[in-house]
Amino acid sequence: MSETSRIVLGMMRIENLSAGEIRELYTAAREAGVTLFDHADIYGGGEHGCERRFSEALQLSSAEREQIELQTKCGIRPGGRGFDFSADYIVRRAEESLAALGTDYLDVLMLHRPDTLVEPEEVASAFSQLEAAGKVRSFGVSNHTSQQIELLKTAVTQPIAVNQVQFGLGHAALVAQGIAANMEGLKQSAVRDGGLLEYARIHGITLEAWSPFQRGFFSGSIFEQGGLRELQAVLARIAAERQTTPTAIATAWITRHPARMRVVLGTTKASRVAEAVAGAGIVLSRAEWYELFVAAGYEVP
Repeated sequence: MSETSRIVLGMMRIENLSAGEIRELYTAAREAGVTLFDHADIYGGGEHGCERRFSEALQLSSAEREQIELQTKCGIRPGGRGFDFSADYIVRRAEESLAALGTDYLDVLMLHRPDTLVEPEEVASAFSQLEAAGKVRSFGVSNHTSQQIELLKTAVTQPIAVNQVQFGLGHAALVAQGIAANMEGLKQSAVRDGGLLEYARIHGITLEAWSPFQRGFFSGSIFEQGGLRELQAVLARIAAERQTTPTAIATAWITRHPARMRVVLGTTKASRVAEAVAGAGIVLSRAEWYELFVAAGYEVP
């Protein structure tokens, strides 16, 4: 995996951009080395809105389509009506995504958040149908724990290649809980995901960090949020020392981890994409990594 391939451009916010603005963003991302573009069937009003805007704005030739990767997600029912991992629903929504994106195949199809009513045999049937038809090349999940993945694997035969989870300096439980292991007095030590980080590394699952610059669950940007002055100061200092930007350093903090995570950007700004790509090429020292971790409010026993 090259360093530029560690950056994924998310398409969640493009619905209200003009066709020209979408083309400019896409072109800037490609020129920076980004080749993976992230979608979901519910982005843009719930009915493939952003997928359709992407396709209509870009009108990719078959040759250019082969130069990039498209991934999308399904399973959340539009309108906040829960989840549906039934075989018929997964297949139907995947085929709708193919039509909206104007492509014959998806590089990755992910289950969008866990469905507690999941029947693994239904997921297995959908994945096998889509794979056999050449419509999906690989499969993944989002926001799944290790045991939820293990449950799927009781029936699903395809590898679970990707798990998209929220992660970054403002939402770092993925690593924080392991760092504080066996420290009963620290709230940070509570294991929330069944050891997902280690599970992914053991089983070769690529973790993709979504909302990498958000504090908590959409509480604001780590670069602007008022309660993170120490983190902002450390980001600024290391950025100055490295002759780069705080965005690049926040990206480098994620990509420094040996789990080899990808970073999913939700930005519509070409400059932010370029900064993140630059950050993926920076290797922070262990001292820098842990200093940023502590500055973000976490503890190192």
